Amino acid sequence: MKRPLFFLILIFMINTATAATKEPSPVYHRTINVDGINIFYREAGDPTKPTLLLLHGFPSSSHNFRTLIPLLKNDFHILAPDYPGFGFSDMPPMSEFDYTFDNYSRYIEKFLSLKGVKKCSMYLFDYGAPVGLRIIQRNPAILEHLIVQNGNIYAEGLSDILKSYRKNIDENTEASRALVYKAFELEYTKFEYLHGVSDPTKVSPESYQLDQLLMDRPGNKEIQYKLKYDYRFNIAEYPKWQQTLRQLAPSVLIVWGENDPVFLKPGALAFKKDIPATEMHFYPTGHFALEEYVVEIAERIRVFLKAQQ
Repeated sequence: MKRPLFFLILIFMINTATAATKEPSPVYHRTINVDGINIFYREAGDPTKPTLLLLHGFPSSSHNFRTLIPLLKNDFHILAPDYPGFGFSDMPPMSEFDYTFDNYSRYIEKFLSLKGVKKCSMYLFDYGAPVGLRIIQRNPAILEHLIVQNGNIYAEGLSDILKSYRKNIDENTEASRALVYKAFELEYTKFEYLHGVSDPTKVSPESYQLDQLLMDRPGNKEIQYKLKYDYRFNIAEYPKWQQTLRQLAPSVLIVWGENDPVFLKPGALAFKKDIPATEMHFYPTGHFALEEYVVEIAERIRVFLKAQQ
């Protein structure tokens, strides 16, 4: 028996109205206690879908992913935590917390455990690379696929900026320390965001202003100096991380701002030495590639991860 035309039209109108009024999937801003430290994190998407962990760098926080998360949340479960001393996580005094990349990796690993994540893909940006690779080295089974955006694990990617930090820290004079502390001021923060970009008007000023506001908290610049000192231990681990990648042979996607003055393009190309099938995409921008090319990068990530399923 055929249904009357008006009945079919009514069903169509009801379905259309339901779809139009359905609330979009939200991005949640949450806090979780990890060994007495409150870790702020952004979460979005269906937890039953594949998890994508976003690890931020210096001097940013999960705020760096504010435009990426909404573009991926319908396809993946997204987690983006702030390290202690960054963003909106706790900033305990140095006497009470060991500000090292190794300790950060252990806190993020515990964070994942508390969230019930046993396997995930990782997006590693800047400081996120040494944090994430340490987690992978301790627990290789946790990694599904790897996405790297201006996060270095090769000597070829080390810039003169990074080398100067170590030289000045090792000299340990009042003048050399002052040179390192310049990296914690607004002029340098803006430089990291704006150097090499194709169009500076695409970069939201609240990005570097928020980073600087948080950097200016009492005691935070001392924390950042400690992390600059600790970075030497990341470089010492580079060969081990490269060996880990060779052994695991994960699918790797590189999305890289090719004008980055901190982590150089040869550091991205070097991934091919260990993972020849690495997929690479370069963008005419600087260190914070998401500020200009978030739509393009999000689509690359979606296609890359969907192809692995």
